[in-house]
Amino acid sequence: MAQIVECVPNFSEGRRSEVLDKIIEAALTVKGVTLLDREMDADHNRAVVTFIGEPQGVKKAAFLAIEKASELIDMEKHHGEHPRMGATDVCPFVPVSGVSMSDCVQLAEELGAEVGEKLGIPVYLYEKAARRPDRVNLADVRRGEYEGIKATIETDDSRIPDFGPRKMHPKAGAVAIGARPFLVAYNVYLDSNKLTIAKKIAKAVRSRSGGFAFCKALGFEIKERNQVQVSMNLVDHTKTPIFRVFETIKNEAERYGINITSSEVVGLTPLKAMVDVVDHYLRLENFEIGQILEYKLLNQATPDKISLDDFLTEVASSSPAPGGGSVAALAGSLAGALSSMVCRLTVGKKKYKDVKDELAEVLKRTEKLRAEASALIVKDAEAFNEYMKARKLPKNSEEEKAKRKKAVAEATKVAASVPLETMRVGVEILKSAVVVAEKGNVNSISDAGVAALMAKAAVDGASYNVRINLIGFEDKDFVSQTTASMLKLQKEAEELSGRIADIVNSKISQ
Repeated sequence: MAQIVECVPNFSEGRRSEVLDKIIEAALTVKGVTLLDREMDADHNRAVVTFIGEPQGVKKAAFLAIEKASELIDMEKHHGEHPRMGATDVCPFVPVSGVSMSDCVQLAEELGAEVGEKLGIPVYLYEKAARRPDRVNLADVRRGEYEGIKATIETDDSRIPDFGPRKMHPKAGAVAIGARPFLVAYNVYLDSNKLTIAKKIAKAVRSRSGGFAFCKALGFEIKERNQVQVSMNLVDHTKTPIFRVFETIKNEAERYGINITSSEVVGLTPLKAMVDVVDHYLRLENFEIGQILEYKLLNQATPDKISLDDFLTEVASSSPAPGGGSVAALAGSLAGALSSMVCRLTVGKKKYKDVKDELAEVLKRTEKLRAEASALIVKDAEAFNEYMKARKLPKNSEEEKAKRKKAVAEATKVAASVPLETMRVGVEILKSAVVVAEKGNVNSISDAGVAALMAKAAVDGASYNVRINLIGFEDKDFVSQTTASMLKLQKEAEELSGRIADIVNSKISQ
């Protein structure tokens, strides 16, 4: 499964779309990062952006977005309904697939250190990344907002940031960076303009006032609509579902003789959160999310989105793709995963304190390589399918023949280049596995050995796919260059795997 992290930075700008455009543009300069959603609210004067990608890429995109926001947003001039303390007010990482919450905590810490050092912005870690119990809740971190924090950060020890200077950035203020599960941002509009009522209802449903355990709520006046709103973050929609807070707000509003006019989800929401609402109101019997057609199709779309059992079934079928190239890439991904496991079983152990930093760096590399290998599972199958598509192009005329020949040649180059990339990733994993075998937890030395075997299998298996795609290929320069690269990688893999085997055997024999 590919490693995917979601990042949902909130910016203190909801009125100038051109400013948000530039912030998003900066983030999307990072290859592999995909924008999922953007929301602007003029009354709140706030924007919520959602993008995903592999962990390190998302972290880099988040830094670039925070950097650009610090240039374009001046907190000295900012006014809006929503609580805020910085140009980039909050920046959480959310695990999507192939990553754990602890991985996202590490991303938050790395980003926080970088923002504090390079941008001079004070950083507070919150939610799962919090280093202090009084900073788990974002509301506690942000209490006093920009003006209050600015007045006390240099004198109040409880305001000492986790990273960065002990003073507010002159324009960008401060930022909260953290790690959390998916949350649902949900707002309910009332047919009233009395803010006191919205605040009373928000108090009734929010956790810190005795309401729902996983609900954060505030009352706001939305002047543009001449209405008030109960604005919420449902931090665990499985335990505090949308329908439950909706019904409670409806009942509370009726006490004041008012009704709900509408509600809205801000940004993205997990499908299950909406399915639970449907299930509740329709009183469905024995309904499962797998009955939704689009969900079923989505989860069978590509090899990295299906279960291992389904993937193996696909490999065993009569379809030629996914085939050996994808299996070689899977072997590489498994090698990276085992190497990461040994690193995690080493870092933090007193016996291995002298290699903690080195193994932590190796862990970053092996996780990145694992994600690259996982992506190659899909790319290899796609490359083969594109090659077959090119072969099936018509050849009834000279023009069609020429077009087909060019398409086949281009597809062949890709079909050979993808397994060559799998070989490169396999060699890089072997380089990391050397360190893992030499300095990792000795109780996991066999795992380091298996990691090396799997990485070597990835290199050898992928080399077969490189070679078969070069047979009879007319571009001799491409064949020559690709073959030279392949042989070099094979030689490196042979040397590295032999070295690891010696290390493993010597430690097992002790």
